[in-house]
Amino acid sequence: MPTQRIEALNQPAQRALIILVSLALLTTAIKIFLATRLELYSDEIFYWQSWQFPAFAYSDLPFMAALLAGTGAELLGHHAIAVRAIFLVMGCSVPMLVYWLARPLTSQQQALTSAVLTFCLPMAAFLGLLAVPDVPLIFWGLLFIGSLERATRKGQWRWWLFAGLTAALGLSTHYRFSLYVLAALIFMLLSRSHWHYWRSGRLWLAGVIAATGLYPALSFNLVHDLSGLDYHLLSRHPWQFQIEGLLHPFIQATIVTPLMYALLWFTLWQLLQKARAGDTRAGLFAAFAATNLGVYLLLAPWSDTTRTTLHWPLSGYVPLLVFAPLALSSVKTWLNARWQPQRGRRLVRVIPLTGLVGTLLLFIGIGSQGFNQQLQALIGTGVLSNKMAGWQPLAEHVGTLQRTQGLPSDTLIVSDNYYTSAQIAFALPAARAFTIDQDKTIRDGRYAQYAIWQKDEAGLRQLEGDQALFITEDSTLDINEKLAVMDRACSLFEELTLLNQLFLYQGDKIFSFYLGRNIQAGAGDSGTDCPKPSHLWLDQPEDDAVISGQQAVSGWATNTNMGVGSIRILLNGNVVGETQRSIARNDVVDIRGAHDDPGAPNLGFEFVLDTSQFANGRYQLALEVVSGAGERQRGALRQITITNP
Repeated sequence: MPTQRIEALNQPAQRALIILVSLALLTTAIKIFLATRLELYSDEIFYWQSWQFPAFAYSDLPFMAALLAGTGAELLGHHAIAVRAIFLVMGCSVPMLVYWLARPLTSQQQALTSAVLTFCLPMAAFLGLLAVPDVPLIFWGLLFIGSLERATRKGQWRWWLFAGLTAALGLSTHYRFSLYVLAALIFMLLSRSHWHYWRSGRLWLAGVIAATGLYPALSFNLVHDLSGLDYHLLSRHPWQFQIEGLLHPFIQATIVTPLMYALLWFTLWQLLQKARAGDTRAGLFAAFAATNLGVYLLLAPWSDTTRTTLHWPLSGYVPLLVFAPLALSSVKTWLNARWQPQRGRRLVRVIPLTGLVGTLLLFIGIGSQGFNQQLQALIGTGVLSNKMAGWQPLAEHVGTLQRTQGLPSDTLIVSDNYYTSAQIAFALPAARAFTIDQDKTIRDGRYAQYAIWQKDEAGLRQLEGDQALFITEDSTLDINEKLAVMDRACSLFEELTLLNQLFLYQGDKIFSFYLGRNIQAGAGDSGTDCPKPSHLWLDQPEDDAVISGQQAVSGWATNTNMGVGSIRILLNGNVVGETQRSIARNDVVDIRGAHDDPGAPNLGFEFVLDTSQFANGRYQLALEVVSGAGERQRGALRQITITNP
């Protein structure tokens, strides 16, 4: 903004502008830093991988997210921030778009305040850090709302055309953009003063342009048995009442921050009152907010509660920011009537301040994954997420195995989950990455996509006779899941041999690496030499036990194929003792069917832990079993408290 225009602003507007610029610079710097530091999230890496197979649509989404992620990498290189670059620009522009929406309808000071409040809405301030579809969804959504508002107010052709174009781009981004179109239809049907547009070619031309955005999703679904629609509308959701769905408002209040959540709902209530009084601008924004918020609120008890859906209502909150300053003024007036004006002003300022605190906490929570190694020394293991950490060390370890095992650069690399496969493909472009994942790909609506690319088990079996490096991420698997994975892997290869393991972040992220020889065209028997995981159990001490002196640590472990080499006792991830199986446990042999364990019936163990060697306090006790094949496996976690006299 030119200097003379800044000087022309009144003092409150100047203050709002300074705050806006300061927050914009600060959050942009934080996003760029974290976007460089954090490795790619599972969704991000899938969108990048999708663009390696260009298409109008994919099994879970149309093309937009893949296009933006792939274009960023093509232009700027194989780096996490390159994949996120275009999303980052879009996300950082959201406050400006809110200002653009507000300026024709409110004063300049209020429009600037609306833009400032964007940073007080944590999920909105966060937009652009990750390469996820919500960024272009909100971006195109705000442009659609703004162009439709101008089109219905001015009636100009250009705004109708722009509304159609942005709607088409939004529909090419995500199925959820359909709620924006639904909100627009509701407004145009309920607003009598705009009914004349139904007789105008402008509205219909905009509708035709918008409809082109449906082509990617429709074409994919018609060719692939409606798999995308089936995932989003049917298989993803239980469509049975779940009591936890009633917690939706409380969860939203927590992530939006309680005072901002109350303010936004109060803003919507004010807009509905004004709309009933004939204010069409209020009605338009109320339609977009109420449609997005209302659908997710009403369907929460019947919809998906197992995956991250917390961000879905964001499309309803952001339009409300345009009129949130007016709602704040109403709150301030109400408070001033009951307290002194100075106290009222302070109380009103608490609302956006708590939102800013929520934004800061969100950045800290997500950003912590870039500092796992350093933070674990302070807060221990099992606390921090590592979904955006550990992938670079994985790629480096794979490179080392390729050299030590004499494997070529275009090695077949097979994973037990699709995002490990995608991470390998990103870090090692020459490698041929496949996945035998059926659990996570089905859960995330991507099973059909890997089948289309022939990057699944069926595609792998076409490479009969080849060898491959097989990788499992053990830290994401329980014992039954790991057994199922190894059964499938061992039926895929004629021979499967454990090479080694990679323990990251004190065991919070664990990978196992196997060499698979001679891929079989048909499913074979997993065989008795299959390196399956061990079953282990800790009998004592019990969870939350208080111990002192000489404490017996006892239990059992079994591996029906390979046997168990040794058992290590860990406190807070550190090995404090080692023992062998020496106690007969015929009960375990019978119950677990462990007759084929080479050590049966001596499956039990006991180790005496001298607690005087440790400071008083709370510890995490765990076992680490080393199988006969050399595979280390951790489990049987217990929380104990040592209280020496």
